[in-house]
Amino acid sequence: MAEGPSELELLARRARDASGAIALAPPRVRTDALLACAEAVERAAEPILAANAADLARAEAGGTSGALLDRLRLDAARVASMAAGLRGVAGQPDPVGRVVDGWTLPNGLRVRRVRVPLGTIGVIYEARPNVTADAAALALRSGNAILLRGSSLAEASNLAVATAIGEGLGAVGLPQALVSLVQDTSRAGAVAFLRLDGLLDCVVPRGGPSLLATVASSATVPVVLDGAGNCHVYVDAGADLEMALAIVANAKCSRPGVCNAAETLLVHEEVAAAFLPRLVAHLPGVELRADPRAAALLPGAVAATAADFATEFLDLVLAVGVVADLEEAITHIARYGTGHSEAIVTEDRRAAERFVAAVDAAAVLVNASTRFVDGGELGFGAEIGISTQKLHVRGPMGAEALTTVKLVVEGDGQVRD
Repeated sequence: MAEGPSELELLARRARDASGAIALAPPRVRTDALLACAEAVERAAEPILAANAADLARAEAGGTSGALLDRLRLDAARVASMAAGLRGVAGQPDPVGRVVDGWTLPNGLRVRRVRVPLGTIGVIYEARPNVTADAAALALRSGNAILLRGSSLAEASNLAVATAIGEGLGAVGLPQALVSLVQDTSRAGAVAFLRLDGLLDCVVPRGGPSLLATVASSATVPVVLDGAGNCHVYVDAGADLEMALAIVANAKCSRPGVCNAAETLLVHEEVAAAFLPRLVAHLPGVELRADPRAAALLPGAVAATAADFATEFLDLVLAVGVVADLEEAITHIARYGTGHSEAIVTEDRRAAERFVAAVDAAAVLVNASTRFVDGGELGFGAEIGISTQKLHVRGPMGAEALTTVKLVVEGDGQVRD
């Protein structure tokens, strides 16, 4: 006797069945839904913080790292930021129905490419309960249903945020199934989530190497990869060293546990002696892992291995290397980078142009911290992730990235010869 659908499949079906309610709604309805969800999150601040406190207590008792605890932790400001993010996305242009381009053929057929929702999106993520609100906001703005699968670390927090968003949807008459949270956080459940063919139109994974390895080996649903962030800052011979110190400190220390934090510093040999000895004072508490040329200028640094230059530390650890020139820096980044965010500090315009042209990454920055590679900072509003692949989107994924196009062809009775 054939088994019936699992609880996960039923949840995904309800989300898929609800998707038409948001996809076919007028833009005003999507806007009202987002505003109602923002109000609901604000009203639920107290239970959200109580749930988060319980998650933090369990995580601390389990020996979770400081960087991961920072990702997990909510406070009043972060809850307020979730609500502000929902309102910010509500204020964005609605991408659904937007005409990308159009043309008329010699036979009189009129062709338009129109943006339409992807359908039902799955997001599988670790530790960060703010993703629950950000991902839901972007899915609703782009006319999609969303199925969220967080980690056991943030189980109570995610449920509290998702419950509030569901209340917001209900307040404007939309089905709560549009934003559904999977509560099975087992590894087997993760694999089943990644194999919801016919129910999910794509999956966005947000997490560390273990999660990405599971996605790579198990997913049968199309994946938009939110990959690792082994990000570099290169201090060129033509750099303003005061500017470079500020940028490196911000890129490494402002929030070390996130994917746009710098993990490697490369310094041109012509300025290394003037720059590196000053660096330590700007990076309090940061462990430096230096190659031989850098170590000679950084007493107390740990000797770096090749593995250190390939590692996304997500902690107060920085690999440091001295390079002979710009080309060596570009070669190093090509070898070790993950295609996320790479920065150059220089006043030499030609060096900047060469770096921008040669470095293959979702974002390349000139005289700015890698920490700016974030949906909100770059004008996308919230983000569902930062894609490090090239199909179908790259970089911070806002609402438009959660749409595709439909060809609309209008005629006057034309038939093909």
